Amino acid sequence: MDIQVAVLCDAATDYKGKLNLLGTFNSVYTRELPANYPQCSIVLRVVFKPVEEGSHKLRINFVDEDGKFVMPSIELPFDVNIPGEDSFLYRNFILNIQRLKFEKFGQHAVDIAIDGRQEASIPLEVKQLPEQKPDDPTGNDDES
Repeated sequence: MDIQVAVLCDAATDYKGKLNLLGTFNSVYTRELPANYPQCSIVLRVVFKPVEEGSHKLRINFVDEDGKFVMPSIELPFDVNIPGEDSFLYRNFILNIQRLKFEKFGQHAVDIAIDGRQEASIPLEVKQLPEQKPDDPTGNDDES
């Protein structure tokens, strides 16, 4: 198997095997914690060969830099059945997540395992936005 696409994005669809991605990202910016990210998708596109036919299990762990889970693990069983005339099979996986909560700034990762073996990791950094300075009533934006 070969993971050809592994991304976080704002949204994704699968239309008859065509994978459509909107707004891939690897950073989230916030002023304070905890931070809630309203909607995102974890997206994978995996190609399988005939020797890989059968039942499999996809496991996704979204963790912070200390290995603490950002959300519960996701386990998804799936089958690979390649039609006789084909030499491979593409499979798109789209996991939509709502109200994702980040408790700390720093490195995070979406770790992807198939059949218990880690196959990919999507990095994500949660960054703090700088404080906004109040507008200067004199109109002077220079820092002294």
